[in-house]
Amino acid sequence: MLKQRIIPKFLVSGGRLVKGVGFHGNMRLAGNPVSTARVYDAYGTDELMFLDIDATPECRPASGSVIERVSEEVFMPFTVGGGVRTLAHIESLLRSGADKVSINTAAVDDPSFVREAAARFGDQCVVVGIDYRIDPNGKRRVVSGCGRHETGMDPLEWALRVQDLHAGEIVLCSIDRDGGMCGYDLEFLAEAASLLDVPVIASSGAGSLHDCAEALRCGVSAITVSSMFLFSDHSPIKLRTYLASNGFAVRSQQGGHS
Repeated sequence: MLKQRIIPKFLVSGGRLVKGVGFHGNMRLAGNPVSTARVYDAYGTDELMFLDIDATPECRPASGSVIERVSEEVFMPFTVGGGVRTLAHIESLLRSGADKVSINTAAVDDPSFVREAAARFGDQCVVVGIDYRIDPNGKRRVVSGCGRHETGMDPLEWALRVQDLHAGEIVLCSIDRDGGMCGYDLEFLAEAASLLDVPVIASSGAGSLHDCAEALRCGVSAITVSSMFLFSDHSPIKLRTYLASNGFAVRSQQGGHS
């Protein structure tokens, strides 16, 4: 049985770990990404996800310097995203130590980029992030540009399309739930997991151990967790123990430095 993964998500701004609400509200400093990654590695975390939230607005790729420092400290796989628009950007991040690269806005602007990236680096290296929010009509709609640009696209239809373009994994991120610690978008996650063949990663909403379990019950391959780990007493070890005791197929505890 495939193990379901726990993935701490790091938002990096100016070289510091930060966390907000709804992408841009109530932004708080949350520590040093390198030292925090080292702690999570010792906890035996499955993977990490780093998103450089300044990269897209500043029209540049994610910073490779932080990635290089992290790759020297941790032994788990990690995904890097932010401002990735060219094959050269992907190659640079992989050379810096990333195992996978997340594409978001560039995929919306040019869907063929997903296929080109998969052909060059392999499907397993290409993660497509899909950010969405509920519009005034109550419909889920894809938003690009770090939550700034409405696209009018249905996120499930978009997910099916990027799957056909050979995305290796798809991250579904609810902007409305980001930082709110109010639970994942369970109805949508269950529908997406039932229709998609590639791994689905649920992002935004974790506020309790129960929230995480409910998301995994939807059939997703992994969950990302940010605020809950940073601003509560819930750690990756505590979450893994809870999930294992409730019958979930999670990896046994083993830290990278143990």
